[in-house]
Amino acid sequence: MRGGLLIAGTTSDAGKSTVAAGVCRWLARQGVRVAPFKAQNMSNNSMVCADGSEIGRAQWLQAVAAGAEPESAMNPVLLKPGSDRRSHVVLRGKPWGDLVAGDWAQGRRALAEAAYVALAELRERYDVVVCEGAGSPAEINLREGDYVNMGLARAAGLPVLLVGDIDRGGMLAAMAGTVALLDEADQAHLAAFLVNKFRGDAALLEPGLVTLSELTGRPVLGVLPWLPDVWLDSEDALAIARWDGHRRGAGTTLRVAAVRFPRISNATDLDPLAAEPGVAVTVTADPDVIAAADIAVLPGTRSTVEDLNWLRRRGIADAVLARAKAGRPVLGICGGYQMLAGTIHDDVESGAGTVDGLGLLPFTVRFSADKSLARPSGSWRGHDVTGYEIHHGVAQREPGAAEPFLDGLRSGSVWATMWHGVFENDGFRRAWLAEAAAQAGVAWEPAEAPGFAARREAMLDGLADAIETTVDTGALRALITGGVPGDLPRLRLGRV
Repeated sequence: MRGGLLIAGTTSDAGKSTVAAGVCRWLARQGVRVAPFKAQNMSNNSMVCADGSEIGRAQWLQAVAAGAEPESAMNPVLLKPGSDRRSHVVLRGKPWGDLVAGDWAQGRRALAEAAYVALAELRERYDVVVCEGAGSPAEINLREGDYVNMGLARAAGLPVLLVGDIDRGGMLAAMAGTVALLDEADQAHLAAFLVNKFRGDAALLEPGLVTLSELTGRPVLGVLPWLPDVWLDSEDALAIARWDGHRRGAGTTLRVAAVRFPRISNATDLDPLAAEPGVAVTVTADPDVIAAADIAVLPGTRSTVEDLNWLRRRGIADAVLARAKAGRPVLGICGGYQMLAGTIHDDVESGAGTVDGLGLLPFTVRFSADKSLARPSGSWRGHDVTGYEIHHGVAQREPGAAEPFLDGLRSGSVWATMWHGVFENDGFRRAWLAEAAAQAGVAWEPAEAPGFAARREAMLDGLADAIETTVDTGALRALITGGVPGDLPRLRLGRV
């Protein structure tokens, strides 16, 4: 089996990443050598590959689903927003520079060329490449120079499967409208539809799908059900409030409140905590919630100094300081770790120069132009721990002033590490939660439950099972192997 497919969506968060992961696992279970690809990802959730390159978390997960080694070619361009108008660019896994809104048109040409080269490399080495689009292909204001959606489809000769989130409402109009807004050459590549997140009586939906196919001349390949137990690593922060129902335990509930920074990054650090029975995770910008929780977490951020200023303006910094003074647990991860320093020297990320940190741990931070990308390992309380590092800030600790904690520090109830992903280590996660719970005066104990990696694998298999049972897999296979159909009708606005 050889071929390719571009999975696009009617909107952001329509389920493109999840569907792509499911298709990758479905193909891999058939013995197909499959790789994921996203030409350009805009996300502050990223991962470090074995070769030290940085890619979007969603493409890393899709590679896991495919049974393929994650690599930079799978996400050649990663944009990490630092503000509303500026993004840090990661090209083939390494820092490339910054782009501001006014420079985008010129910079995009070089990035597009790199993306096309990366896709060609994957297609030479794999039987099938499952590509994921970005946003919506109907963003016609961005069509010129597009190399992620229809621009990629046309350049690489890929058929497009359009995914719609029916739980949002307006999905049928969004699907028909997407087709109608595209020009004739782009319409020729948009080959089929897939409904996502459906719950209810399928018979009520069927007449609408029939009419959609009649109007557009394109088939609906299937209706994926709402899968409440699937909450895979998100490429952005849109999904981090959807953990309800994954935290039930037999005993006392341990309440964890994480700060929702404006530029939160690697929010997937919180997923294993939310998956732990008896742990309730809230992501919040409310200082009262931070104050009341059993454990407070300062997660990663793409803009440490700017988000630290925001923390102070919101009154959250005062809540964190009060917690530390009262001996109640506070955990800082990466950017959150850096905020706990006495002093921060930043002429690189924010250009703010020297600023005061929260002063809760005895170290200083100095930002470097070089980015640290690594996959470290260590141990704590006899538990093996692996993680990954993505940061410009370098901690300079005062020798002997605090207890070591992984690569970071612990002083009383304040804990800090630069390592992401540490809570995916089951033994470490449960041991640390139990110690922090004891500090908080909560009688919480870990329950018997599957490990986090096992749960992720079960979710990926559940996705593949849903595709096998609710999608016309024969038609999907034909789309992947047959390329662009070539006989699809053209739609014009006003005639749909």
